[in-house]
Amino acid sequence: MMAFGKRKNDKADQTDDELVEPSAPADAAAVLDEPRDDDGDFDGPFDVEDFDDPAVAAQGRLDLGSVLIPMPDGGQVQVELNEAGAPSAVWVMTPNGRFTVAAYAAPKSAGLWREVAGELAESLRKDAGSVSIQDGPWGREVVGVGNGGVVRFIGVDGYRWMVRCVVNGAPETIDALADEARAALADSVIRRGDTPLPVRTPLPVQLPEPMAAQLQQAAQQAAMQQAAQQLAAAAQALPQDQPPAEPAARRSVQGSAMQQLRTITGG
Repeated sequence: MMAFGKRKNDKADQTDDELVEPSAPADAAAVLDEPRDDDGDFDGPFDVEDFDDPAVAAQGRLDLGSVLIPMPDGGQVQVELNEAGAPSAVWVMTPNGRFTVAAYAAPKSAGLWREVAGELAESLRKDAGSVSIQDGPWGREVVGVGNGGVVRFIGVDGYRWMVRCVVNGAPETIDALADEARAALADSVIRRGDTPLPVRTPLPVQLPEPMAAQLQQAAQQAAMQQAAQQLAAAAQALPQDQPPAEPAARRSVQGSAMQQLRTITGG
């Protein structure tokens, strides 16, 4: 059993997150196995401070540092890396497509997602064949269709954070995929931290240690394979009827010896 802390909210405070002081711990409001609403359904995504014991929040969820995501049945993980080799996005892959959940710094008051949704819709209109705003469990969802695929953006405003879920799949499976993504989002946990951050700053993604080690090993193997392919390509580029040239250092030493020999013999 665990104590469920009532989520903090202060709609009157419009201060940007850059000036927000670290918040106080949530106060206990009820005792439940998991935070739920009056109908018994999940009422997430949750703040990690909703849990008296943060370790409970990690149970049954993939811990990515700033977000903890429950994995759907048969789900797999695909990691996107930036130029520095750090994880920039973690996708949950299912037979219906893929989705990712990411969190961003936000003001105490809600409303950031409404702004972001409008910007996303405007940006999609430049590329997608069609763009629409649809109602979802948390409000507006942005849907773009084009190039044989569908992308759906789902957003939720929290306390000093905003979470965005990107759903990407084929038209024939997008509805089932969106249901999987909403179920995962509804049971996700956000670990905002106390550090003041500018609004819209992505909260850092951190892979679990076993996953990070596996990714590093895969990167090393890929680098070794690439090096082997480059060596093989260089060997094939050599003329077949000409032996490989000797190293420059060896030619230099041999030439010096021959010059000395000619000097001594007068040749």
